[in-house]
Amino acid sequence: MAEATLAAQREPGVLRLLAPGVALSTAVAIAAYLIDPLLKSVSGGRVSLPSTVIALIVGVLLHGLARRAIFQPGMVWCVKVMLRYAIGVLGLRIAIGDIIGLGAGVAVLVVIAMGCTVSCGIWLARLMDRDVGFGALVGAANAVCGASATLATATVVPDYREKAADIAFAVVMANLVSTLAMVVYPPLCVWLGFSDHETGVMLGATVHDMAQVVGAGYGVSEAVGNTAVIVKLFRVFLLLPIVLAIGAWFVRQGAHAGAARVPVPMFAIAFLALCVVNSVMAAQPGVAAALSYPAIKYWIGEASNWGLLIAIASLGLGTSFGAILKLGWRHFAVFAGCTILILALIVGGLHLLR
Repeated sequence: MAEATLAAQREPGVLRLLAPGVALSTAVAIAAYLIDPLLKSVSGGRVSLPSTVIALIVGVLLHGLARRAIFQPGMVWCVKVMLRYAIGVLGLRIAIGDIIGLGAGVAVLVVIAMGCTVSCGIWLARLMDRDVGFGALVGAANAVCGASATLATATVVPDYREKAADIAFAVVMANLVSTLAMVVYPPLCVWLGFSDHETGVMLGATVHDMAQVVGAGYGVSEAVGNTAVIVKLFRVFLLLPIVLAIGAWFVRQGAHAGAARVPVPMFAIAFLALCVVNSVMAAQPGVAAALSYPAIKYWIGEASNWGLLIAIASLGLGTSFGAILKLGWRHFAVFAGCTILILALIVGGLHLLR
């Protein structure tokens, strides 16, 4: 009883400690959410930025304010704790049956390309005299799913001086490259003579962010879009093993990686459990409808999106604009190398699978 009373007394103190940083991060996330449609309206639809990138930029601009000690505990909580819950819920987006329908050849090709891309990021970082943690962040961003993968990987990469700036760089670059790929890759698939199925696989396996995968795929045809989304979801499904593998690799590196930790088991358990739930509901549409599963899934998905947005806002608040400017051309070279590699591997693999 005494311990319960002590815990109850302690909880309000913890909430008061976290509240300022969480509130500031949430305010930036809400501002980004409102700026997104406003930007489209003012520009007549010619200018569009994802809310995640807007939140990152606004956060960086407010870094001077966020440096105050009162905001630090809440901001750290957003990036370290809230982020893991938000990523765990991504399991609801995946149905195992859809992934099985891809076929063994495509699945093996995607897995090999992802593994090689992460390894390439680490190798190029060393070659360019960058921290290997940056290589892991960039490799995961290219291999899996852009911003979400970058943030998830950040939970297992050891802390180093430029880590916050490197995370921000990887998030922004993933979006910029995905937007460029959304325009360039569909004509490239036509030039390569790819079928609708091959085009969908190529787009789903190489474009970083889901929004751009949808835009690129359905911009070609519904069949291409459907295939691209399924392949992309397969990459998201592999987020968990990729992050766990990166964390384990850093732990094996010894003293330098002493700060690295594989994510809390609940992160993995929630991801896999929700993936199973979504697969069962996809196979039982009558049961899903009776339990209002589509509505529940929608609202949980919205909560996950907001969690990711708040975490990115917090990341931006903790990032110095000056630190990003100092990164230099080697950072761009590492990211470009990973992007080119995964594109080359997927294109080459699709030709071999014909």
